[in-house]
Amino acid sequence: MTQEQKQLVTATVPVLREHGVLLTTHFYNRMFTHNPELKHVFNMGNQQNGKQQTALAMAVLAYAEHIENPAVLMPVVNSIGHKHTSLDIRPEHYAIVGNHLLASISEVLGDAATPELMDAWAAAYQQLAAIMTGHEQGLYAKQVSKNAGWTGWKPFIVQQKVKESSEITSFYLYPADGGAVADFLPGQYISLRLFLPELNLLQPRQYSISCAPNGKYYRISVKREAGAVHPDGLISNRLHDHIQEGDRVELSAPAGTFTLNENTSRPKVFISGGVGQTPLMAMLEALTGAPANTPITWVHGCRNEAVHAFKNQLNELADTYSQLNHHIFYDQPEVPAQHTGWVDLAAIREDVLQADADYYICGPAPFIARHYGFLVENGVDTGSIHFEEFGPASLQLNN
Repeated sequence: MTQEQKQLVTATVPVLREHGVLLTTHFYNRMFTHNPELKHVFNMGNQQNGKQQTALAMAVLAYAEHIENPAVLMPVVNSIGHKHTSLDIRPEHYAIVGNHLLASISEVLGDAATPELMDAWAAAYQQLAAIMTGHEQGLYAKQVSKNAGWTGWKPFIVQQKVKESSEITSFYLYPADGGAVADFLPGQYISLRLFLPELNLLQPRQYSISCAPNGKYYRISVKREAGAVHPDGLISNRLHDHIQEGDRVELSAPAGTFTLNENTSRPKVFISGGVGQTPLMAMLEALTGAPANTPITWVHGCRNEAVHAFKNQLNELADTYSQLNHHIFYDQPEVPAQHTGWVDLAAIREDVLQADADYYICGPAPFIARHYGFLVENGVDTGSIHFEEFGPASLQLNN
């Protein structure tokens, strides 16, 4: 890109701040109209709830803001790259997206979309696509270099279906070819793809792996979405209602950047809300099964005992692993609870605020923001706080 082109892209930042979601909404409508086959690739639930449009608008804005030095965006590029490889996004998809994105910019801006501005954005997109596809090529290469590794979609068999609570059920997924499963880092997710008759579409959804690496199977633990009549909950509810032991599903290889740092014996503090505990369960199982006796504090909140998944497993681990301390909050308890109300870190600050601890938070965006804020306000370094928001990212807490 020339310096003049970079200046033209930077000049669009105020427009993107104010109208970015309008632009990305127009873009997705345009792309799915002209290339409906991509509805099988994208999560249409996130299209209906607006999360994907917002996430893309934030990404385009961040890129425009840092067009002089896009290298500062590599952590974001890495996270998006993991999402893309889990959905089997390939370079040819970037060409389609680029065509529709540039056309959308022109259509939304109207007369303001001068030939010079469009040339600048075309050069900017080519640069971004080169960065992304190059990074994703490296991620794909790492996947196939693993024992039993693969890219794309691979058939797995549901060998066990275990009810963990009134809302959450675990699915034990074994390779259909009877072989081993590729290793993963505790905290990573897999994408699962099913055909939805309601939409006449193949649809992917990403689920955290809820067990430690074992070489034999992946376990996902899925919450039933009550009253879900839109795509956001259709895959989860179809797993609950229609997928039985012996059925076949398709998975992509494990991906994700929200992972346990196993190279340090620093204390670990896990903070979760609802089904947000699933990636943290993988981390907990990995730590308690390792030789190192790492101090662990487990903080979890949910409505009540009936919906509390992995309650018995947690108690068993606490009985056998002396360094595990846990706090459970029920905001609608039906029987006396250890803690009543929403998760309140201030009420257990002596256990939570530890010198040199690593913090892992997972749950809805407001849950993460609240507890992240508490930790920072109490002197915890932001580099020690790791979080994952389910769905397209909307939080930018440690930027």
